Parts: sequence; C-alpha cells; structure tokens
Amino acid sequence: MKLSVLDQSVALSGQGEDAAIRDTLELAQHCEALGYERFWVSEHHSLPTIVGSAPEILMAAIAARTTRIRIGSAGVMLPHYAALKVSEQFRVLEALAPGRIDLGVGRAPGGDMRTAQALNPHAYGSAENFPEQVRDLQAWTQGLRHRGIVAHPRGEHAPEVWILGSSDYGAQMAAQFGLPYAFAYFFTDGQGAEQALDLYHRLYQPSERHPKPQATVCVWALAADTEEAALHLALSRERWRVDRNRGLLGPLQSPDQIAERGFTPDEMATIEPMRRKAFVGTGPQVAGKLRALASDFGLEELVINTWAHDPAVRRHSYGLLARQFAA
Repeated sequence: MKLSVLDQSVALSGQGEDAAIRDTLELAQHCEALGYERFWVSEHHSLPTIVGSAPEILMAAIAARTTRIRIGSAGVMLPHYAALKVSEQFRVLEALAPGRIDLGVGRAPGGDMRTAQALNPHAYGSAENFPEQVRDLQAWTQGLRHRGIVAHPRGEHAPEVWILGSSDYGAQMAAQFGLPYAFAYFFTDGQGAEQALDLYHRLYQPSERHPKPQATVCVWALAADTEEAALHLALSRERWRVDRNRGLLGPLQSPDQIAERGFTPDEMATIEPMRRKAFVGTGPQVAGKLRALASDFGLEELVINTWAHDPAVRRHSYGLLARQFAA
C-alpha cells in the first residue's frame, strides 16, 4: 500500500507563523527520502493555526527542493478563483516538476464567510458554479483549447485533478467527471466516509485519463516509540480540537503544558470518543489500524496528516510509519 502526506503548515506556540512554512519545506524533503508517494499542502485563510494560505507558491518551493515525490494541493478552494488562472498556475507548476503535480480542488471556503468575501467580492453563491469550474479546469489543465482559450504553458505532462471533500457532494462530483477522489476522514473522524466512497464507486463514469475509480482517504495519525509517548504527544491536537469547538483558535500548544493543566470532565467527554477512533500509538499499532482501514474501504493508498508541537516528532512519526509499509 502507498502512503502519502497532507501537511497544513501548522503554527506552533513560541514560534513565528513563518517558521511553519519553512518546516513544511523540510518535511517534504524528509518524506521524499522516506519513500512517500505524494506530498499535499492545504489552503486556509485568516486562521491562526493553519497558516498555509497559498499552496501554489508553496508547491513551487517544494518542487525546487525535491526530485521524485508528487506534489499537490489539498486543496485549492476553487470558488475563490477563476478556473483559467488556477489552470495557468498549475501548468506552470507542471513545467517546473513534469509528471509530478496534483491539483486537488474543493468548494469549501477554507475560512469564515467574511474572509471568503474578501478573497472574492463576488463569492456569494459562487460555490454553485463549482461543477462548471471543474469542467473548465479539466480542459484547460490538459492543455486543450476550451471556450476558445488555451492555458499556457503547454507541455508533455498535465496536472492530475483530484476532487476533495468530506460529504457525498464531492464523491458524486468526482464520479460524474471521472476524477480521483480524496475523502477528508480526519475532518469528520470518519463519519460519512463509507457512504461517500460507496457512492463514488457506484456512480463512477470512466474518463480517458482515469478509466477506473481512484480513491483515498486522509487520516490524522501519530506514531512514537511507545504508546505512552504517542498519547502524550497527541495532547496538542486534542487541546486544539476542544478549544476549536468553543470558538478559540490559536497555535498548537506544547503537550507538556497541556498535561500540567489537564482537561475538565466536560472536555474529557469530547476527547474520549476521539481517542477511541484515533490512529495513535507505536509504529506497528498505527500501521495495523491503517491497514485495517484500507482493507475496509478497499484502498491502495492512504494520506497521512500529522500534527505535533515539535517538528522532529512529526518527522519521526512519518519515519516510523514508512518503515512499517516499506516494500
């Protein structure tokens, strides 16, 4: 089974937000050396935790520092932009890293609606045009003349378009257009994944580039040398999830500080169900859960998203998992 990476450039307490962008670059190089298939970066806006706001720029920097791994967006929030401009950006990226570019697109705002309005003053109702945008994007990224227009530069290779989602809508869209589909399992703790993937496979309409359906799910996972250490390191994300539910957002906090303060009984009522579903533990423990998930959904590839307050912890986690899945 193939393993890939989704990195969100997460801000860490005690460090500047710009450090998160540089850490993403280092992680991409590290994961390429470990043998990961893809390295995807996300798009979020006006959030003090997830600070990767321009995936197309970050991808160009990653392309300059890597030679093999596929590089992608997970994703470009298409309703903010003109499909032609996105196509041009990704054709330029394809010229920089031929045969290595994935263009994952979604229709969510990646932030609040006031921010969406600032990104695109005509954003109201623009999500309704998502299918038309995807149709345009497919043609222009392939280098075709479409609506009398060509997205340059043309070349031998073309970006691979993916549809991203966490609901049935994205699954049906991907199936209709004959495109690969990635379900954000980490976003919903798996809720809705089975139904979405079933819809995708049942409704899939083969395309020239993708005669067969190609699906994956993105899960949050953290591996450490011992289960106790992994559970401790996962406190950072657990604290963030609890705070997010109360509308409090900020950089990822140190697990040591969180352990000192602890959680209230009400907070534990939120955390305990998360822990039962979490992909957290030693390398073999997490790998076993990932294999079971892939088997349940009939997947040949999983995308791993890992948060940790220490960048070295993330790199070590990806290393432990890579060894478990090495051919």
